[in-house]
Amino acid sequence: MNLNQVTLPVDDMEKAASFYRKMGFLQIVDTPHYARFECPEGGATFSLSLETESFTNKTTIYFEHQKLDQLVEQLIAKGLEFSQMPRDMSFLWREAILFDPSGNKIKLYWAGENRLNPPWRVEKSG
Repeated sequence: MNLNQVTLPVDDMEKAASFYRKMGFLQIVDTPHYARFECPEGGATFSLSLETESFTNKTTIYFEHQKLDQLVEQLIAKGLEFSQMPRDMSFLWREAILFDPSGNKIKLYWAGENRLNPPWRVEKSG
């Protein structure tokens, strides 16, 4: 099995789509109620769905980038604001946090080998 995509709710499609294009994602579907984006590396996609009613999304979407600090500086230069600048976390990842125009939480991070193989890794199935 492989994850196809994650869909985030948004309250303003035009603002949200512009935000994600500014972050560097390629928009591959564009409708008034739905947009889909391709990540620059790895072939993953994610989408946005226009919500007409009030919502609260407690999901966090993570995007990995090896040169995290450089990426954050580039995004700041484009006018994006971060609620947390890159910092080393206790779980061995380096993370920065920002929110899209609809309030969806985004973490940009670099974990290297620790993403799939942290020192506390377990393997359980079935």
